[in-house]
Amino acid sequence: MFDLPAVQSALQTLNLDGWLLYDFRGLNVLARRILRFPEDLTASRRWFYWIPAGGEPHKLLHRIEDNVLDHLPGDAATYLRWEELEAGVKQLVGGATTIAMEYSPRNSNPYVSRVDGGTVELVRSFGAEVVSSGDLVQMFEAAWDDEQWQMHLEAEKVTTSSFDLIWKVIANAVRNAGGVEEIAIQATIMRHFETHNCTTYHPPIVARADHSGSPHYETGQGADCRIREGDLVMIDRWCKLDRPRAVDSGLTRMGYVGETVPEKYATVFAVVARAA
Repeated sequence: MFDLPAVQSALQTLNLDGWLLYDFRGLNVLARRILRFPEDLTASRRWFYWIPAGGEPHKLLHRIEDNVLDHLPGDAATYLRWEELEAGVKQLVGGATTIAMEYSPRNSNPYVSRVDGGTVELVRSFGAEVVSSGDLVQMFEAAWDDEQWQMHLEAEKVTTSSFDLIWKVIANAVRNAGGVEEIAIQATIMRHFETHNCTTYHPPIVARADHSGSPHYETGQGADCRIREGDLVMIDRWCKLDRPRAVDSGLTRMGYVGETVPEKYATVFAVVARAA
């Protein structure tokens, strides 16, 4: 549930007059998450939700979508023409001098920068200073609760056990068939995730030899993607439990296909370990 008292307490602590949450067609995913926007609800018009540091929140909604914030406290005003929209925003923030929005000065944090420049200009035109809501987002969107922490730990067991499985698969394939393609290892990991009721937004990265040094390498197939004895192999994977509100576990590990790790690899990773 959206915790209005906690948000207003944070606004007071940060000396902010209020938090203006805004979205258009899902562009501001942070606002939707923070306000617990129903996932099955589609909104094609702009909406605003003003949370003052004290008192009741206020909504500004398009006339044909005046129900999209019904799950939240506060009264509602509607608009149809653009003039009514601008007047409505002015009414929302009137008298406020410092307003938090999903804005990042000079776009220094693009994860937070979800509000377009024109909307920021509109709010500023009413005499308010727009500041980043990054600290608020950190409190109310980026922090896990106890249930999410436990789901993360469960997912970590799956990502960790997948390494034990994959090293054996690679070793057996190299001994018995001379090698195995990256894509086959990727598919094995995906089956492991499915067996353990986990999901991922993108398949893991399996990269042999020089491929392992390519950031966000796209796992491939064919002769150049066949893992053989003497190869350095990088495996990067992430998954989460297939449950609502679950969070990912992401792990990356390197392995060498052979009896003894060559000195050049041992030296590089020893230096990295000391630096870390």
